[in-house]
Amino acid sequence: MANIAVLGAGSWGSALSIVLSDNNHQVRLWGRDKKQIQEINEKHTNEKYLPGITLPKNVIGFTNLQESLAEVETILLVVPTKAMREVLNDIGRHLKKEVTFVHASKGIEPDSLKRISEMIEEEIPESLRKSVVVLSGPSHAEEVSLRQPTTVTSSSLQIEAAEYVQDLFMNMHFRVYTNPDLIGVELGGALKNIIALGAGLTNGLGFGDNAKAALMTRGLAEIARLGIKLGANPLTFAGLSGLGDLIVTCTSVHSRNWRAGNLLGQGKSLEEVLTSMGMAVEGVRTTKAAYQLASREGVEMPITTVLYDVLFNNKQPQVALDELMGRVKTHEVENLSL
Repeated sequence: MANIAVLGAGSWGSALSIVLSDNNHQVRLWGRDKKQIQEINEKHTNEKYLPGITLPKNVIGFTNLQESLAEVETILLVVPTKAMREVLNDIGRHLKKEVTFVHASKGIEPDSLKRISEMIEEEIPESLRKSVVVLSGPSHAEEVSLRQPTTVTSSSLQIEAAEYVQDLFMNMHFRVYTNPDLIGVELGGALKNIIALGAGLTNGLGFGDNAKAALMTRGLAEIARLGIKLGANPLTFAGLSGLGDLIVTCTSVHSRNWRAGNLLGQGKSLEEVLTSMGMAVEGVRTTKAAYQLASREGVEMPITTVLYDVLFNNKQPQVALDELMGRVKTHEVENLSL
């Protein structure tokens, strides 16, 4: 039994808290909203993010970050990428001993172009981090909270750390594989959100399965192009954190990114979409970061480019699609070892 702080009381943080609690760990779930945390402690529910789900009684809510970190061996980060550095900075001020950092957020920071594991290494002194692990894969919080079958990947530069996290989470409903390709696992989890935006957008425009299949397949190709250029193993993108996560995020109404893209395709502005969603849509910021990364690395990412123009340059979705379909002809099987 381990003492674990889960930082981020949204749908995913709450769902992972259920998994950890089912495995008899003591879970300290931190969030900023006092009413939400009071609800978690008194009613054992989190209706805003997981309606109809009862949280185990050994999931204890905290609004005081320092108190939530007391005596924990592991910190699980499930906060939006835009809040990650602020939270990490606060952790660094309160943490008194070395712990294992696990993150289950999926994004890349615009401008710095850092993956979350790199942000952790920058903000947390080496003396306070035993290891850094990413937990990623095809997983909707709604289904995990119902204990429906789910498989994910645990990745770290230290195999022992990945196996430690595998042991923390794995049970009959939640199967965890390990993968040493930290770069690939993080990029696969982050970049698929861009393609999910595009998949939702095609639906909002009234298109069907043909368009979605084309977008997902060609989207995976450009994810792999960028990933390989940055040092990832190409096989990772055929696995759970690549193809698996792409499928689940591009084909389900549970996906925030799909829902956001769907609204964009219906003619809503980005501001209207984000306001109506009421929660983080990681694909928006990740599209900006991936566009910047592709430009820096000289990697062709046509889907990312047109989505960037839709999101940040007010290009109409139908015009963006026409540009994609009208590109110069090329081969399907590409040289992925750019």
